[in-house]
Amino acid sequence: MRKQIVAGNWKMNNDLAMTESLITELKKRIKTSEAEMMIAPAFTNLWHAFEALRQSDIEVVAQNMHFAESGAYTGEVSADMLKSIGIQTVILGHSERRAYFHETDELLAKKVNTALKNKMRVIFCFGEELADRKSNNHEAVVKNQVTNALFHLDADAFKNIVLAYEPVWAIGTGETASPEQAQDMHAFIRKTLVSKYGQQVANSVSILYGGSVKPNNAQEIFSKPDVDGGLIGGAALNAEDFMAIVNAF
Repeated sequence: MRKQIVAGNWKMNNDLAMTESLITELKKRIKTSEAEMMIAPAFTNLWHAFEALRQSDIEVVAQNMHFAESGAYTGEVSADMLKSIGIQTVILGHSERRAYFHETDELLAKKVNTALKNKMRVIFCFGEELADRKSNNHEAVVKNQVTNALFHLDADAFKNIVLAYEPVWAIGTGETASPEQAQDMHAFIRKTLVSKYGQQVANSVSILYGGSVKPNNAQEIFSKPDVDGGLIGGAALNAEDFMAIVNAF
């Protein structure tokens, strides 16, 4: 059975005091859930968050990492650095990394390789721009992003990969793909996995939806058969909203 996952991507928000406050509020609201819960604070607060949540059901994950094991990459963070403070999962390929930092499919393939080599789990993000959707090219764009970055891997690697479909036009805009649009794309992604790795692997991979998920729409989105959870942005910065989304399962 596929894992249900709700991961909160805090992006470049929350200093240490704000991180402490939000974690305190999250801990007050944690209930037993079938869904895995994750949060991704800023690099500067990862260790504190990990320590604060060590005995809880919330996993602390990283927002990004470099493909190199070490070296002259000023300002970057390696897989080994993350693992040394207890971080076992990393988000890669977020649309903001692609757009603002020009991360390509080829670069992301290298990052995925490094994460897997270091026995880390990857939440791999991808999704189309509004122009792609309007031109009916969205499936081709998503297929290329997935195949270019991941289809060099063997089937066993997908035990450590979670996919996150994020229509770029629905990130931070207040716009959300309809539950039917989300389901259609998630089903297409699973069909794309089947074409390379077969039905068993495709059925085992969790595919999250990211794009303005909120307490008032989470239940309907998560009810779709191929939607296994969410990668949550703005709503993850509010403990009550985030836990309401978790409890939408």
